[in-house]
Amino acid sequence: MKKRAERSPKEKADRGAFGVEEELVATGLIPEDIAAVLTIDEYQCCGSLEVDFPEACALLGMLRIPAVTPRHRASEGRQSKTVRGAVRTSCCPEPCLEVDLETEDPRSVREVRVFGWKLNKLIMQALRKTLPSLGSLQKLHLWRAGLTEQMLRSLKITASLCLNLRTVVLEGTPLPDQDFHILIGENSALTELSLRNNHIGELGARLIGAALSTPRTANRSLLSLNLSFNHIGDAGAKHIAQGLRLNRTLLCLSLAYNGIGDAGAADLAQVLGPFALTHEEVVERRKQLSKRELLGRVLSCEPHPRQQPTQAQTADSKNHHPLSVPSSSSLDHSLNKASKSTAKKKDIPKKDEKQAASQGVAAVGKKEETKLTKKVPDTKAARGKGMKPESKERLPLVSEQEEKAGITVSKEKAGITVSKQSAETPEAASPLLEPGVQHVGGKVLLPGNNVLASLNLSGNALTERSLCPFLAALERQAEGRGLLRLNLSRNCFPLHCEAFLKLQELMALRDPLNRSVPGPAEEEPGQIASSP
Repeated sequence: MKKRAERSPKEKADRGAFGVEEELVATGLIPEDIAAVLTIDEYQCCGSLEVDFPEACALLGMLRIPAVTPRHRASEGRQSKTVRGAVRTSCCPEPCLEVDLETEDPRSVREVRVFGWKLNKLIMQALRKTLPSLGSLQKLHLWRAGLTEQMLRSLKITASLCLNLRTVVLEGTPLPDQDFHILIGENSALTELSLRNNHIGELGARLIGAALSTPRTANRSLLSLNLSFNHIGDAGAKHIAQGLRLNRTLLCLSLAYNGIGDAGAADLAQVLGPFALTHEEVVERRKQLSKRELLGRVLSCEPHPRQQPTQAQTADSKNHHPLSVPSSSSLDHSLNKASKSTAKKKDIPKKDEKQAASQGVAAVGKKEETKLTKKVPDTKAARGKGMKPESKERLPLVSEQEEKAGITVSKEKAGITVSKQSAETPEAASPLLEPGVQHVGGKVLLPGNNVLASLNLSGNALTERSLCPFLAALERQAEGRGLLRLNLSRNCFPLHCEAFLKLQELMALRDPLNRSVPGPAEEEPGQIASSP
């Protein structure tokens, strides 16, 4: 221990946590003493979950550490596995992390699964330490993991730290506050999220709908959302539809087996076609229009209408047009010369020094004028000889010089700041500003959500009345865009009703692969299926 204490902190950092741990083991310390000396923050992960996870759990003082069971993608399924000599069954699972590997390399972890055993704060802390070091991790699957509100927030932080993690499956884990919306915030990078069988009701649906979009913010990464086998109902479906109004990213949405009736289906169908903006959305649209107009004026360097010169001012500027304006560098140079000459002459009073300085500035100004007049070409002579007059030299504006140098241009009067990078790569336009907006009867009509491609409403309480709003909305969608798959199986309407047959015919035309119309029991992309 004395030799270890003599090492400098820099040598410890270079050796890493593995070297420190080897020295502690060499001294004869037991694992509990090692955990007391080496903290979880000092541990450096090597990228192998089989090594990092047990070490992190030991540093946190855990006595029973879950095993890590890697499995290659080409190996057998998960129905029966051998875990360190013992067979794990789905009825009595042992706590373990099931890992799928891309290759035989233990660092190529593609998916991590937790099935049927409850996590605790220490395990979540160990996962937060080890999962970000897995560069190939793409999916995290938790089923009946027994998470709490605090552990869910820890999971959100862990997902944000994993660079390539895009899919999170959190199923069979109900929460009292239903804060599942924190996984799909505005800054979330997840593209697929499954929240099946989590007892999500109206409260959770309202939070999820607000996370999908509001008049001011919207999620721009999530492509697939599975909310099946919950308790959303008609009230929750209305909140989900509210979130779809200004969301232009989500492609697949599943609301199967949620007790949704005709009222909730009508709210969802209304979003697919043109709908009227609310008062809050109209106010936000006007704000964004004014900002866009102001931004265009700033980028084009056009004066504001209130700041445009009057006719009298333009006439005075034509009558009193100065020949030239001395540059700031020449003025500074002349002032330096004048100050040096006055410093040499100590007998001249201060008034004479000021006069000399002013005369020097005037003389330099005259020299600059003569230089500029010499550089200006004789346009009359050029026209007499049949030659094209040369273009007049224009001094670059300050804003142009700043843009060339990559400096941000701040317009204090406009109240916004524009940089060259933002002007070259503008952010995605808000759905409130998309083309096709109509003004009918004093209302502002938006074209509707033409991005959602798949909607699953199977296993609900929809009747024949729910089919007419969907039929009207789909007929008004733009050609080549809009819904391609609508699953209405296991609902409460007859198979051969007129509205359902029209929907089948319409969805058959939307099929991108031009397949033949399948039977009612089939569920092909671009088709709908229904059974009583």
